[in-house]
Amino acid sequence: MKRSSRARIAATATVSVLSLALITGCGGDSDDAKDSSKDSSSSPTTAAKAYSAAELKKLIIAQSDVDGYEVKAVPNTYPAAKSAIKGDEQCKPLVYVFSGLAPGDATAETNTMATSRAKPSDTPSKSLEDLTEEEIDEATTASMSLPVTVVSLSSYEGDGAARTMKAVSDAVESCASGFTAGAGGDEQKFTEVAAEKASGTGDESVAYSAGGDLFGASGKPAAVHGEVVRHGNTIATYYTMNLGAMMSGKAYDIPAALIDAQAAKLK
Repeated sequence: MKRSSRARIAATATVSVLSLALITGCGGDSDDAKDSSKDSSSSPTTAAKAYSAAELKKLIIAQSDVDGYEVKAVPNTYPAAKSAIKGDEQCKPLVYVFSGLAPGDATAETNTMATSRAKPSDTPSKSLEDLTEEEIDEATTASMSLPVTVVSLSSYEGDGAARTMKAVSDAVESCASGFTAGAGGDEQKFTEVAAEKASGTGDESVAYSAGGDLFGASGKPAAVHGEVVRHGNTIATYYTMNLGAMMSGKAYDIPAALIDAQAAKLK
């Protein structure tokens, strides 16, 4: 049987998108990008406490904190080091979020990965041998239509968290026309970055999407989504991809349940 066109897209998308999301295994401002009750001038004082790595591991979401998701360690596929990431310097904070790494110069950091347990509703009942290529395409897309979110926490001394938020906000604006990034010999081109409405949790939050021709179906760019939230001297980042939605051109978001659950643990 001839291999499905969407199966080929799926394989390409998996390699290209996950290559950034799985770089790690370690345990900058527009009106739309920023949605917070306080602006960046309300930065932490130099006496504010920075958490240790051990403390962050206790604060990051766990299986018991969210229903309907499988929470487990981020696969240790690539070197867990920022030095491994190459590309446009001003855009690197955005790439760090996609890699589960701290977007700034943190004193400690940790991460985890949450995958939706929801089952696709349109899985065909026929056997594989009886499926047409179009049905295989649809089944492939449906089976991959589950959001996968990399959540990370990082802690900062003094005003480091506030400065990191500004760097992320500045990157969303200055990298709007796209950028190139890569690691481990892999390189990919993001053709656009767009500010999105943030959750409004924490002291300040920035949300954005980044799209690339390589990810999309039918030649259209498909987006991956990131959000960065400051809770005092701690920054939570969220990176979500949904390969099935990307292949079909459907919109998707970072699951609010994960952001809410993480925010609750940082109060």
